[in-house]
Amino acid sequence: MEYDYIITGAGPAGCVLANRLSEDPSVRVLLLEAGGGDWNPLFHMPAGFAKMTKGVASWGWETVPQKHMKGRVLRYTQAKVVGGGSSINAQLYTRGNAADYDLWEEEDGCAGWNYRSVLPYFKRAEDNQRFADDHHAYGGPLGVSMPAATLPICDAYIRAGQELGIPYNHDFNGRRQAGVGFYQLTQRDKRRSSAAMAYLGPIRDRKNLTVRLGARVTRIVVEKGRAVGVEVARGGGVEIIRASREVLVSSGAIGSPKLLLQSGIGPADHLRSVGVPAVHDLPGVGENMQDHLDLFVICECTGDHTYDNVAKLHRTLWAGIQYVLFRTGPVASSLFETGGFWYADPEARSPDIQFHLGLGSGIEAGVARLKNAGVTLNSAYLHPRSRGTVRLASSDPAAAPLIDPNYWSDPHDRRMSIEGLKIAREIMSQPALKAYVLAERLPGPGAVTDEDLFDYGCANAKTDHHPVGTCKMGTDAMAVVDPELKVRGIEGLRVCDSSVMPRVPSCNTNAPTIMVGEKGADIIRGLDPLPPAVFAHEMNELPPRGRRDIS
Repeated sequence: MEYDYIITGAGPAGCVLANRLSEDPSVRVLLLEAGGGDWNPLFHMPAGFAKMTKGVASWGWETVPQKHMKGRVLRYTQAKVVGGGSSINAQLYTRGNAADYDLWEEEDGCAGWNYRSVLPYFKRAEDNQRFADDHHAYGGPLGVSMPAATLPICDAYIRAGQELGIPYNHDFNGRRQAGVGFYQLTQRDKRRSSAAMAYLGPIRDRKNLTVRLGARVTRIVVEKGRAVGVEVARGGGVEIIRASREVLVSSGAIGSPKLLLQSGIGPADHLRSVGVPAVHDLPGVGENMQDHLDLFVICECTGDHTYDNVAKLHRTLWAGIQYVLFRTGPVASSLFETGGFWYADPEARSPDIQFHLGLGSGIEAGVARLKNAGVTLNSAYLHPRSRGTVRLASSDPAAAPLIDPNYWSDPHDRRMSIEGLKIAREIMSQPALKAYVLAERLPGPGAVTDEDLFDYGCANAKTDHHPVGTCKMGTDAMAVVDPELKVRGIEGLRVCDSSVMPRVPSCNTNAPTIMVGEKGADIIRGLDPLPPAVFAHEMNELPPRGRRDIS
């Protein structure tokens, strides 16, 4: 059967595209996902995140040795399930800073992608339980709510940040990003609101949408300079599925460049080196990789102040009963619900450090777990200058890619990461946390100098799982797609996911990826863009009270 659109990858952007494109009943849409369904209850329980970086529904990939981190190899979790990263992440709903998107337009040549132009798409996606203002809306597919299972240590952390001079912020996605406070979460009714649940769940009965799981796309079929379909692994062979309009690549910042390279679209010299025939020499494919590297402080608590002891069997059983019967307790927590944004560099154009307070120790794979109850404060540098690559290891589509974030290749990133870690240590040592924090265990009192902290980072740092940029949007010679997301030099082919972001936003990347899907869907359908945002404080006349006439 032939389809109008074939979408490769049911991650956040792919789910959005499937929903929006199939709104037109005359259009036939096929969504292909290599992973399986989100049937496991862990995908829907907020605290299920604790299992996700440890191998549930992931490809099991890792980085190449990081030459600026003493050869360290980092675990690199990438989702292998419908909903993609939105089904396995910590559910933090953050959008970044307005300056992020303005720079996309001003410095990266992405016309129409400035903050005022993308904000309406963030709002269109959103069903916010608390906010309805210039920056937020309700009624969209994606559930956004406040944390349901915070602990007293969360409030103490917020007070500690204020004691250090970091102001309280009730909405990191509003007029001001800087501050400490509670994150908004992609949850509805105390369950994860993944892109699969939000965008695919309500439309499963659409006759013009076909969703195939366990369908690994091995190649984009190009004929006479036009993408005409895809090749899908099937049994011991392959099948060809054709698209009459467009092939839409939405496989993520690692999967999308991998697929293009497998299809012979990318740097010709690299393709030749792994035995892939070059179909189109496009040097930017797999370049410009950016990610947020995370350094963390782990403290031992004075008592049972976090969720660490829930791991004991009787507590696990009780927590499960609490959640099933009342939607309360530890299982209702995403485990990272408090945090904030601040400055490692006081002269930075916007906050350049993000904090996540983890309600335990050893929550994520590779992070140390304490014998007694612990608490973790993650810090990530948000404006990395380092650039990495995604490359093929061989011509075999089943082979894992060569993932090289190239962390700390720019010495500035190393310095700022260490400054962020120092701030995190200061927060955890403030008086407000004295009743909760017994002592810092990592990096520990022996780590004093910058060189000590560098060694600690090389041994312990982890990814924040925010890769972007590997099929970057723009107008320069290294751009893979133009501002309409069309792959340069190939007709009928677009990329629409986090890989097109020319630089990483200053935040978790799930919400920005959904925004790319929302805006991309309008571009693909040839619709006029939503009107740019206008803010109430800029308007000359507002009524002092009551409802404003918007007719």
